[in-house]
Amino acid sequence: MAKITRKPVPRKAAVPKKRAKAAVAKPKAPAKKSLKAVKPWTPAEIHEVFSRFRKANPEPKGELEHVNPFTLLVAVVLSAQATDAGVNKATRALFEVADTPQKMLDLGEESLREYIKTIGLYRTKARNVIALSAKVLSEFGGEVPRTRAEIESLPGAGRKTANVVLNMAFGEHTMAVDTHVFRVGNRTGLAPGKTPLDVELGLEKVIPAEFMLHAHHWLILHGRYTCLARKPRCEVCLINDLCRWPEKTV
Repeated sequence: MAKITRKPVPRKAAVPKKRAKAAVAKPKAPAKKSLKAVKPWTPAEIHEVFSRFRKANPEPKGELEHVNPFTLLVAVVLSAQATDAGVNKATRALFEVADTPQKMLDLGEESLREYIKTIGLYRTKARNVIALSAKVLSEFGGEVPRTRAEIESLPGAGRKTANVVLNMAFGEHTMAVDTHVFRVGNRTGLAPGKTPLDVELGLEKVIPAEFMLHAHHWLILHGRYTCLARKPRCEVCLINDLCRWPEKTV
């Protein structure tokens, strides 16, 4: 029988492994220009800014409706994380029946909730308003206190609340920094700061005393209606020629 010889099957050549692609460093995006690096405003420019605000609106008013310092205090406490329009809608009827600390206590937390239930966090706010009313009666003789520390000691009241009440009810030269003032202070370069307190102190340092009574109202209104968060209306801005914002559209 003939011997069958099998030919060896040639092995396939080893395919060299693909080398890992060398990591290519992505170019870094250019760093945003820090407002603190922008040329500071001069005293003359700041005076000009607030002169324009005053000429356009000589007697600006806060948009929270109130009838006395107590109702102002309550309205500001209720306005946290809510719009002024929403607070006003709820408090018009409320203040007709409870415009003093005693009347608010007599109304009671449960009934108060019914008046303000359209406002965000209304349960917590109702509890705070009743508690602050009790404290105003027991510790301050039924009168809203006139120092920042005393107002801040009231349930639901913080530094911004104290500054609004001191300014609007008692004519103090305070600077209440809400989201609008914080944005304007940083965006324009008037008072750059990482926190509301930074912006507050920065604005108090640079704004001339003659403008301080109304300054926070001008800045709030400017932020609310002109220097908007998403789409600033630079084309109608009173101070667009002086503003330091590098992205302004005019």
